[in-house]
Amino acid sequence: MTRTLYRNARFFTADHPQWADAAVVDNGSFVFVGTEADSPACDRVVELEGRLVLPGFTDAHTHLLLTGGALGQVGLTDAGTLDEIQERLRTARAHAKDEMYGGGWLFDAIDGGAPTAVMIDAAVSDIPVYLFANDYHSCWMNSAALTRLGITSDTPDPIGGRIERDADGQATGMLYETALKFVWSHRDAMTTDAQRDADIDRVVAAYLASGVTAAVDMALEENGLAALNRAAERGALPLRIDAHWFILNTGQDAANLAQVARAAELAAENHPGVRVLGIKLLVDGTIDACTAAMKHPYADGSNAETIWPAERLFPVIAAADAAGLQIAMHAIGDHASTLALDAIEDAMVANGDLDRRHRIEHLEYAAPGTAERMSRLGVTASMQPVHADLAIFPNWSAQLGDERVDRAFAWSEYEDAGALLAFSTDAPTAPFEALTNMYVAATRSSALNPSLPTEQPQYAMPLERAITHATRDAAASVGDGEWRGRIAVGQAADFCVLDTDPFTDGESSLLTARIVRTFIAGREEYSVE
Repeated sequence: MTRTLYRNARFFTADHPQWADAAVVDNGSFVFVGTEADSPACDRVVELEGRLVLPGFTDAHTHLLLTGGALGQVGLTDAGTLDEIQERLRTARAHAKDEMYGGGWLFDAIDGGAPTAVMIDAAVSDIPVYLFANDYHSCWMNSAALTRLGITSDTPDPIGGRIERDADGQATGMLYETALKFVWSHRDAMTTDAQRDADIDRVVAAYLASGVTAAVDMALEENGLAALNRAAERGALPLRIDAHWFILNTGQDAANLAQVARAAELAAENHPGVRVLGIKLLVDGTIDACTAAMKHPYADGSNAETIWPAERLFPVIAAADAAGLQIAMHAIGDHASTLALDAIEDAMVANGDLDRRHRIEHLEYAAPGTAERMSRLGVTASMQPVHADLAIFPNWSAQLGDERVDRAFAWSEYEDAGALLAFSTDAPTAPFEALTNMYVAATRSSALNPSLPTEQPQYAMPLERAITHATRDAAASVGDGEWRGRIAVGQAADFCVLDTDPFTDGESSLLTARIVRTFIAGREEYSVE
C-alpha cells in the first residue's frame, strides 16, 4: 500500500489533541496525526489547500431503503399549505404511472383538522396516492389508495395502530403507527429488486456526498437485507453498514420471540453488505401525531398507549439481551422511555453481568432523571438534532402545550449525566445531510427556515461537541469506538473534506458548506474535484 501524507489542512480529530495540520494514511488507517514537520516519509503527498477535514460521519439511526425511495418520490416537507401540497401532486401526476408516493408533509400545513382522502382526491383521484408524514409514523392517502389496500369499515385496527374513521366508521384516509403495515406490505409486494437496488444506489451516493462513511439501519427486514447484500456483491456499497432487525409486536410471546431468534441467527452470520447487531422495537409513536406515550395527557386531554405493553415487552428484551443482541427501542414520550429502561433493567437483573450496550432512540421528551438513569445503566442516548428544527417545532409544541415543551430535545442533559450521546438523522423522517444536522445541534435554529428566531439556546452545544457526537460517539454506539470515528493513530482512515470552515466562518456557514471529498479506509469514494 502507498503511504500518503495529507497536508496543509485543519484536521478536527474528535480526539485529544483536537487539531492537527497533517495526517498520514497507510493500509486504510491513520499511522500519523500531528504537525507536518513531524510526519514520517511518505510515497505520496495530497495537498488539501487549507481546508477543514472531519472524521467521517456515522448516521447512527437511519432507514436506508426508505431514504433511497424518498429521494425518488414527491417531497412535501417545505410545502406549507394544503394548496401547495395539492399543486405538487398535480404536477407529479404527469410523471406517475399506476400509483404515486410522497413524503415529508407536516401536520400544521393542514389547517382545519385531520387530513382526509377527499383533500388528495381534489388533486389526484384516478390513481392511488400514498403520502407519508414527516415522521413516517402516519400515512395519508386518497380514496383510490384505500380501495387498493382493501381498507373498509370492517377492517380492524392492528395492535398498536389506528385507522382514522368518521362517525359512520368509514376510513377517512389516515393510518397511524402499525396500521401502516397495509401500505408497507403493498409497497413491498409491488416493488421489484431492481427498484430496491436503485434505492440503495441513491442513498449511498447521497451519503457519500454528505460526508457520511457509516450508517446504522434501524429497522432492517428481509428485503433490505437482500438489497444491501446485492449492493455489496456488485461492489456498490463502500459505506460501513450495521443494522437492527425490526421486531413487530404480534400480541403473542411465541411469535415475538421467534423474531428475536431470527435476529440472533442473522447476527451470527457474515453478510457481505451489513453487520446485523441487534433488534429494534417501536415502544410508542410520535408527539406530532399524539401517538407517543406520555405520563400526562396531551393538550387536548388525549393520550396514547405504548405499542408494546410491559407483559409483551419484557420477555423480548430479556431474550435479546441473553442472546447478546444490542437492543434499540424507539421511545419518544416519557412513559415509553421509562418503560424501555424498566425492561432493560429487568433483563440485566435476569441475565447477570454481560457485555452490553443497549440504546434508546429519540427521547424527544423524557422524564427528569432519565439521563442519569441511562448513564448508570450504560444505555446510549440516540438522538436526532434535525428533529428539533424550529420549522417543524410548532405542531410538536402545541400537542403538549405546557411546561414539558421547555425540556424538548434536551441533548445536553445526557451529555452532562455522562451517558453516551450518539447523533443521527433518522432519515427519511428528516434531512439526511450531516452538516444540516450539525447546524441545528450547534445553534438550536432552523435549517429549513433560517429566518426563524432561535429557541431553547440552552440545549445548543459547541460545534466541536456536536461533531464528536456524530462521529466518535456514533461509532462507539455500535461498539466500534476502538478502531474508527476519530482522526487518530490506529483509527480507520474515514474522513471528509469541506469547502468551508464553520469553526472560523461561523455555524451559519454549515448551511452552504459542501463536502468536496469523502474517504473510507483511505480510499477516495467521493469527490467534486
